[in-house]
Amino acid sequence: MRRSAAVLCGATVVLAGTLTAVPASASAPHSATTAQAAKVTWKKCGTEDYPTLQCASVKVPLDYAKPQGKQITLALSRVPHTAKTYQGPLLVNPGGPGGSGLSLAGFVASSLPKEVAAQYDVVGFDPRGVGKSQPALDCKPGYFDPVRPDSVPSTPALEKANLDRAKSFAQACGKKYADVLPYINTVSAVKDMDSIRKALGAKKINYFGYSYGTYLGSVYAKLFPERVRRLVLDSIVDPTGVWYEDNIQQDYAFDKRHKALMAWIAKYDSTYKLGTDPKKVEAKWYAMRAALAKKPAGGKVGASELEDIFIPGGYNNAYWPTLAQTFAAYVNKKDTAALVKAYDNIAAIDASGDNGYSVYTAVQCRDASWPRDWKQWRKDNWAVYEKAPFMAWNNAWYNAPCAFWPTKTLKPVNVANTKLPPVLLFQATDDAATPYQGGVTMHRLLKGSSLVVEQGGGNHGITLGGNACLDKYLAAYLTSGKVPHGSGVADAVCKKLPDPKPQATAEKTPSTGQSAVATVGNTLRGILGSGV
Repeated sequence: MRRSAAVLCGATVVLAGTLTAVPASASAPHSATTAQAAKVTWKKCGTEDYPTLQCASVKVPLDYAKPQGKQITLALSRVPHTAKTYQGPLLVNPGGPGGSGLSLAGFVASSLPKEVAAQYDVVGFDPRGVGKSQPALDCKPGYFDPVRPDSVPSTPALEKANLDRAKSFAQACGKKYADVLPYINTVSAVKDMDSIRKALGAKKINYFGYSYGTYLGSVYAKLFPERVRRLVLDSIVDPTGVWYEDNIQQDYAFDKRHKALMAWIAKYDSTYKLGTDPKKVEAKWYAMRAALAKKPAGGKVGASELEDIFIPGGYNNAYWPTLAQTFAAYVNKKDTAALVKAYDNIAAIDASGDNGYSVYTAVQCRDASWPRDWKQWRKDNWAVYEKAPFMAWNNAWYNAPCAFWPTKTLKPVNVANTKLPPVLLFQATDDAATPYQGGVTMHRLLKGSSLVVEQGGGNHGITLGGNACLDKYLAAYLTSGKVPHGSGVADAVCKKLPDPKPQATAEKTPSTGQSAVATVGNTLRGILGSGV
C-alpha cells in the first residue's frame, strides 16, 4: 500500500571486502563539454527542498511494436551535474509499481555526498501511467474509502463483499483503459527507460532503484546489458517469485515485523502501559482489531483500516512510536480520535494513491500469471493466515483484482545475467516488503554482483536513510565503480541503525545526530511510500 510522493511539473519534447573495479571501458567518466547534446528541453521547477530541480517530458510509443502509432508522455525531473567530471545520467526509481520518481531525483542528489552527486545528472521519472505522465491511470477513484469490509473473510458474506470489490475494480479498469492496459507492464516501462536514455543523448545509463525498482532495473539490464554502466539495487524483489509467490512471502515477513513492533512496545511498558509480554501485547492488538470490526472508530477506522495504519510499521520502524501511542491511547483511554488521526496521516489514500494503486495492479496483473480460480486464493491465503495472520488477507484483497484482470498475462523475465559490469546490491535481513531471500537470489543471478547486507535491519529502502556504513559503499561505487568483494553470501555487512525510542523519551534526551538521521530517514520513507 503506497502513499504516493509529491508530483512535479514537466515540459514536452518528441522522441523518435576487497575492492573490484568496473572495467575501464565502462567506468571512464568524460568531460561535460564532450557529452552529447541532450534532446530534452528542461525547465526550472525547483522546490524549497530541491531548488535546482528541472522538469521536462518525452513522448514514447504506447506500443513499441508500433513505434509510429499512438504516443504517450513521460514526465521527467533532473538535478544537473555541476562537476567538470561528468559520469552521465543516473536514473532513479522508488518502486511501487506505481511510484512517482520525480521528487526522488532531488532527494538522491541532495543525499549523496556533494562531490558524488555533482558528477551525475540525477534523473527521476514517472513511469507510464503514473503521476504527471499521460495518460495517468485512475481506475476507480475512492476505491479505498472507509469503511471497507473486514479483510478476514470469516463469513460467506464478508468474502462476497470483498470479492465484489475486487471484481468491480478490475472491471472498472478494463472499461476505462481497455486500449492502454495491455501496455502497462514492466517490459514496456523498461523500453521507456531506454527511450529516456536516447532522449538524454547517453550511450549508457547509470541506474539506482529501490524495491520494485530493483526488478525494473534488473529487467532493463537483461534487455539492454550493453547500455548499463552502473547499477544499484536496494531492497530487492525476488525475481523468481513475481508476483503471486512474492506477495505470499511478504505476508510471513510482515507478520514477523508486526511481532517485532509488539516486542518493542513491550520493552517500553513504562511508556505505553500495554504489558511486558510481547504475546500479550499482540493479543491486545487483535482484541482492538475485533472491537473495531464491530464498531469502527469515528465511523472511519474499522478492522481493515486498522491494518492499513499498522502495515507501514513493517516498512519502516520510524512509524513505531506513533503506532504505539495510538494503540495505547485506544486500549488504555478508549481514545478513538488518535486512531482517526493516525489513519488520516498514515493510511488514507488520496488521488495520487488511487493513481499509484491503479498502476500497481495494471503492472502486476499483466506481468505474470495469477490464479484465476478463486478457490486457489482461498486455500493459499487461509494457509498463510493460520501461521501469519497480520497482513495475509489484507494483502490478498489488495492483489485480488488480478484474479479477474481483463488483459492476458505475460511471462516473467528471467533476469539472470552474465553480461554486466559489477552491480551493487543492498538488502536488510529483516525487510518485510522484499524479504532477504530476494537479495540473495538476485546476487546469484547477476554474475559479478556484490551484496551489502544490513544485519538485523528491518526497514525497506536502506541506503541514503542514515546508515553511514551502507552509504559509504554506495558513494564509493558511484564515484569509481568499485564494489566490495567477500567470500560469503554477503560481500560486506553493516550493522543496522538503532530502533527508535519512544517519542517522549527521544524528545527529552535526543542522542547526538539522532534528529538528523531521523529527518533523512523520514524523507526517504515519504518518497518511497509503502509499496513493494
